[in-house]
Amino acid sequence: MFTRTVVLPVDIDEAFALITEPERLRRWQTVSARVDLRVGGDYRWTITPGHVAVGTFREIEPGKRVVFGWGWEGHPDLAADTSTVSITLEPVADGTQVTLTHEGLTDEQAAMHAQGWNHYLGRLEKAAATGDAGPDEWSAAPEQLDELSAAEATLAALQAVLRQLTSEDRAKQTPCAQFTCHDLAEHLFGSMVAFGSMAGVEVVNPETGSLENRVATMAAQAIEGWCARGLDGTVPGPGGGEMPARFAAGIMPVEFLLHAWDMAQGSGAVLVVSDEVVAYVHKLAEQLVPGARGSAFAEEVAPASGADPMERLAAFTGRRPVAA
Repeated sequence: MFTRTVVLPVDIDEAFALITEPERLRRWQTVSARVDLRVGGDYRWTITPGHVAVGTFREIEPGKRVVFGWGWEGHPDLAADTSTVSITLEPVADGTQVTLTHEGLTDEQAAMHAQGWNHYLGRLEKAAATGDAGPDEWSAAPEQLDELSAAEATLAALQAVLRQLTSEDRAKQTPCAQFTCHDLAEHLFGSMVAFGSMAGVEVVNPETGSLENRVATMAAQAIEGWCARGLDGTVPGPGGGEMPARFAAGIMPVEFLLHAWDMAQGSGAVLVVSDEVVAYVHKLAEQLVPGARGSAFAEEVAPASGADPMERLAAFTGRRPVAA
């Protein structure tokens, strides 16, 4: 069993939101989060790319306590609902005391989860104090990269850029001549619908909330559909034809990362992404971009002397920094 208590410098309602609401969870614990917050409702949290926690809610007392089953998608040694996480909240002089207990684990599982919970409870304290714990170094370079874990890793980078955008950034020009920062975020809505359709799922636009919340929610729906479908076989492509599923899924990380860079360039936001992820996405782009030059991509341009891996990827796809 693992248990730990932290004190957050926020009131009970904000503390409860931080541990239950997807938009808050993305600021300290998850890349993406789907939550059906009712007894018997399920959740799906991508903790780091390729590692997805799943389970159902067993007890909910708003502002006081939440209990849910815990397991890992695709890991039979600790499947959904085979362990139990309990989180209790109590008001204290400095804010809210949060106690998390994780039961039903083997000694080996308890040791592994203790490391994870200590990492994320530290990030929870930072998020409560500052509003956002910032990029999670555990998500920066996934252990195993494939098209779907790369989509999750680049989504994390994209969401961090979107969270930095302000109303003043709406009309700022990006390296994509036809798109301002706001236009580009809205362009992503259509992309998410298309990605989901390829995997056979309907992606629903929340219509309200921040751009970050809308893109994150839609992307999570699309990626979850792809995780359920897998990468074998073919999927419907543009114009009614078929394309290899693996190739189609590989479009997601290319689009997520390039548009994160575009918006960072236009707005001055900071894009945080590891060289390992950029290198993997560059390999995907080498398969995708040449056949789409003149339509989705411009001709390759020469990167600046001393360009970093992200700048070289952008140049390969025909993009120049806004300041160039």
